[in-house]
Amino acid sequence: QVQLVESGGGLVQAGGSLRLSCVASGLIFGANNMAWYRQAPGKQRELVALITTGEATTYVDSVKGRFTISRDNAKSTVYLQMNSLKPEDTAVYYCYARRPSSTVAYWGKGTLVTISS
Repeated sequence: QVQLVESGGGLVQAGGSLRLSCVASGLIFGANNMAWYRQAPGKQRELVALITTGEATTYVDSVKGRFTISRDNAKSTVYLQMNSLKPEDTAVYYCYARRPSSTVAYWGKGTLVTISS
C-alpha cells in the first residue's frame, strides 16, 4: 500500500520560510518522479515543483527563485523549501509520486500552508 505523508505546514507571516516534507512508503522511491502541488481556496490544483528520478527540477513561474524541491532517496523523502513566502502561497500542499513509465499516480492527503500579510 502506497502512502505519502506530508508535514511541515503551518501559519507564517509574509516573508517567512517553511520546509515541507513528504515521506513515501510502499513504493520504490528512487524510481518515481516526485512533485508538490497546491490548491488554494476556490482554485484548481496546480503543479508547484517537480523533481525527476535524475534530480532534474521544474518550477511554476510564480515560485521560481523562492522555492526549492529536493529529494533524499535513502530516506524516501521529498522536500519543498519555501522562502520569501507571500499571502498568495496560501494553499493546501500535496505530495505526488509517479513512475515515469506509468499512468498511475499517488497523492498525499495534503498539508495546509497559511501566509498572513
